[in-house]
Amino acid sequence: MGIRNSNNKNKEHEEELFKQPPTEEDCPICFLRLPYLGSGSRYYACCGKVICCGCVHAPVYDDRGNEIDDQRCPFCRSLRTSSDEELNEMEKKRIQADDDIALFNIGVYYRDGRYGFPQDYTKALELWHRAAELGHAAAYRNIGVAYETGRGVEVDKKKSEYYHELAAIKGDAGARFSLGCHEVCAGNIDRALKHYTIAVRGGYSESLEVIKDLYKKGHATKDDYAKALQSYQAYLAEIKSPQRDKAAAADEEYRYY
Repeated sequence: MGIRNSNNKNKEHEEELFKQPPTEEDCPICFLRLPYLGSGSRYYACCGKVICCGCVHAPVYDDRGNEIDDQRCPFCRSLRTSSDEELNEMEKKRIQADDDIALFNIGVYYRDGRYGFPQDYTKALELWHRAAELGHAAAYRNIGVAYETGRGVEVDKKKSEYYHELAAIKGDAGARFSLGCHEVCAGNIDRALKHYTIAVRGGYSESLEVIKDLYKKGHATKDDYAKALQSYQAYLAEIKSPQRDKAAAADEEYRYY
């Protein structure tokens, strides 16, 4: 009976791990899916919104349709911060409101010792755990990386895999790609292809290139590559817009795929 329960548990885990995860949220202004690439959107601590590059780059108008100061938040119209100190204070206030993105961001600042924060891996992990509990997928990935590299904790490959899997299940395509790479190293090509294919649908373009390379080397089929290509094209169809293209053409920092 114990073996049967164990098998059922493993089966449930596999089903959870390889099902299609939730997609990125939509931009609160244009309502199009947010790109996975970090430069394709920007977080505003004033209102806690993540806004796509197209809407960030576009002119800001008042309620009468008049163009106003472009140094205002495109969503809440608050004046943008002019210093790291002001931004830090705004993000600290967002933390008090259980903003998972602010928690994640300040965790990164502690990890890197940036923007006036001392380098403190323990504090970074504490903030990432809080962000993860609030649903921030990338926070799980960063915890997994910490266990993989031994930053703030002892190296623990099993815990690293565990947190990478949680991140992948929550929709982090980067964590999904890493799991695929680990499976390739272990010789588990079929499992790797499953991870890579899901990562492609999540917008991780490097996964498409890896699947293409596996196909060239005879480790994947033509159908595997075709399905991955179709998945990436479907992703692009959901995120592309003339407004975002205009922003990307104007400045490399707005590149979104």
